[in-house]
Amino acid sequence: MEGVSQQSLARFATRAQKLAGVVGEVAVLITGRREIQRLNQRFRHKNKPTDVLSFPRENGGDIAICAGIAQSNAQRFGHSAASELKVLILHGMLHLAGFDHETDNGRMEKREEQLRAQLKLPPSLIQRTLNQQTLNAPSAKEGRKVAMKPAGRSNPKKQSGRMPATRDRKRGAAANEKARA
Repeated sequence: MEGVSQQSLARFATRAQKLAGVVGEVAVLITGRREIQRLNQRFRHKNKPTDVLSFPRENGGDIAICAGIAQSNAQRFGHSAASELKVLILHGMLHLAGFDHETDNGRMEKREEQLRAQLKLPPSLIQRTLNQQTLNAPSAKEGRKVAMKPAGRSNPKKQSGRMPATRDRKRGAAANEKARA
C-alpha cells in the first residue's frame, strides 16, 4: 500500500503484541480481496471479503488483513491507511490473546479502547462497527434516522467464534487450531 512503511508496521505489530500479551511468533499478511475472501470462506463459511482474520496458534498466531478494505476504511473514516492497518493489527492481536467480542461481555471492546488510546489510534474496530450498526435507526417520533446505542455488545458483522486455522507451511501449525475473525 502506498504511504505505508513495512518497517513501521512491523515495529507497531511488535508493540501491539507485547501490549496485548501475545507470546510467540506472530505473522501479519496484508493481502487482496480475493485471498481474504478465500480464507473467510474456508474458515468461517462466509463467501465475502472481510477486513481482518486472526488464526491463533499455541505460541502466537497469524493475522490476515485485506489491503483494499483497509484503504477504503481509512478514506471513509478520515485517517491514513497506515493508521487503519494498525487498528486492524491491534484488533487481530487481541483475538490472538484470547479475546472474543462475540462472547466476552465487552472485555475485548474495553481493552481495545484502552490500547487504542495508549497507541494514539483512531476509533477501535469494535466501536466503529457498533456505531455504524446503530445509525439509521428510525425515530419513533418523527420517522427520521437517529443514532442509538446498541443493546448488546456483539458484532454480528463477522465474528462467529473459533474455527480451524490453516496449516501454516512455514511453521507447521496444527490443523486443529482455532481461528478468530
